[in-house]
Amino acid sequence: MLTEDEITSLIEEDEWMMEILKTVKVLNLSDWWVCAGFVRSKIWDVLHGFRVRTPIPDIDVIYFDSTIINELEEKKNEGRLKYLLPTIPWSVKNEARMHIRNNIDPYSSSVDAISKFPETATALGVKLDERDKVILTAPCGISDVVNLEVKPTPYFLENKELSFIYNQRILTKNWEATWNKLNIHRI
Repeated sequence: MLTEDEITSLIEEDEWMMEILKTVKVLNLSDWWVCAGFVRSKIWDVLHGFRVRTPIPDIDVIYFDSTIINELEEKKNEGRLKYLLPTIPWSVKNEARMHIRNNIDPYSSSVDAISKFPETATALGVKLDERDKVILTAPCGISDVVNLEVKPTPYFLENKELSFIYNQRILTKNWEATWNKLNIHRI
């Protein structure tokens, strides 16, 4: 089983991942993280013994800035990243406004938003410190992701009306087709 230190080491040894993190760091976004599939897929690939990286549909970059809450600013940041690394499918979101889109109470930070992602195995984020060392956040822990368990986050369990979203994601993502050792829990 991987530890948090082993996960950060795996990312630090991955040139592609480090280039992405260093590129995002250049923007100097407030409370920024590269999250979700970027981290989860790396862990699952390693645990499945894959030698080739599983393609991911986008690179999720989040930040928290309550002073500029509009989608246009997110698109500007996305454009900056595309200019710096044009081959990467960037997706940039300011979590200070995403509660409006998700019709829930406001988030207090990016980590608070990550804790409310649908699956515990996806509720992960990484960023770089001032010395370019990887920092991992896992508000729901790493136990599920490293044990190849896909479960809803506590937030999704507490809010039964969200079970449809969770179950729909499980169907559409079809992760078990790529990572066949997963144990997927439905609600």
